[in-house]
Amino acid sequence: MTRISARIAAIAESATLAVDAKAKALKAAGRPVIGFGAGEPDFPTPDYIVEAAAAATKVAANHRYSPTPGLPDLRDAIVAKTKRDSNYEITADQVLVTNGGKQAVYQAFATIVEDGDEVLLPSPYWTTYPECIQLAGGIAVEVFADETQNYLVTVEQLEAARTPKTKALLFCSPSNPTGSVYSAEQVKAIGEWALKNNIWIIADEIYEHLLYDGATAPSMPVVVPGLADTTIIINGVAKTYAMTGWRVGWMIGPKDVIKAATNLQSHLTSNVSNVSQRAAIAAVTGDLAAVHKMGEAFNRRRKLIVSLLNEIPGFSCPTPTGAFYVYPSVKGVLGKNIRGKTPTTSAELATLILEEVEVAAVPGEAFGPSGYLRFSYALSDEDIVEGIGRIKKLVEEAN
Repeated sequence: MTRISARIAAIAESATLAVDAKAKALKAAGRPVIGFGAGEPDFPTPDYIVEAAAAATKVAANHRYSPTPGLPDLRDAIVAKTKRDSNYEITADQVLVTNGGKQAVYQAFATIVEDGDEVLLPSPYWTTYPECIQLAGGIAVEVFADETQNYLVTVEQLEAARTPKTKALLFCSPSNPTGSVYSAEQVKAIGEWALKNNIWIIADEIYEHLLYDGATAPSMPVVVPGLADTTIIINGVAKTYAMTGWRVGWMIGPKDVIKAATNLQSHLTSNVSNVSQRAAIAAVTGDLAAVHKMGEAFNRRRKLIVSLLNEIPGFSCPTPTGAFYVYPSVKGVLGKNIRGKTPTTSAELATLILEEVEVAAVPGEAFGPSGYLRFSYALSDEDIVEGIGRIKKLVEEAN
């Protein structure tokens, strides 16, 4: 008998967390590593949120178990926030508060996917999606859109991948890892196609406030109201409010789905930390001034990193309009000799860059096909200039 179950043994380690951990370990050992791997803001959580949490620690009720689906005050606040930010009207019994958005993603798939169901997964995709689909017994069907499409899949591509076993579509806009954003017209077209074909939508809206150049990210059931009964929305405070470590996410969906997911969570983790929930209430009920200030910095860094990456021979980087990632093609570098090594995949190139110039990026293999690198620009302007500059000098040695 094997010691580890086949289901768990098949799960791959999170590539983004692995790269970030390696970079931090090297840095702790005194190496001048610059890490572009982490998908988290580099800003501290705003003071008013921290202060709300500090006050919550002194309230005895927060030392006890609380309702699995979330504190009533937080669920009500999420209802109001969803109306304010997305113009989507929901009720509190359509909300389940989770331990971060990642738990919401898993529970969404676990709740609606049966063994053998197919889930259409636009690629490049966040590294956790296919693992959650597999854990739920589903089959991830990748639909790849390259840089010539700005990494945005079309209805025609989705239709070509659809089979009688297709149960759901994972939809993420703004996108991790590419930063690409679907237009309102594209959202409507995809939503109408899903409605026509009775396909569930699992919409990850975690980057909803990180938008640039006039881009918008409308919520799919708002654009296509008929989808409200077959859409699950994933969201949370992590990216918007620089609260990745607080672990508060949520899922919004039809009442029967939320009830079923709540039953699962009651056995899995029960309630989210009450102190973190109190912090989340302060976040989603407050104004967006701190969010906009962080957005200004991200926008400046976005322009800077795109400009610098496109100066590297063999790199081609589209300009993203959301999130805090860039996703350049590095296919023009592969197969070239660099310091006696010839990387033929983006994974090999990422390893070479880390070993030779101590810059950490995540290879495209973590998100789909090889030939790409993901860089987070949630770090200082100085580190962006230094890190990309090191890569440029290295690549310029290629022959």
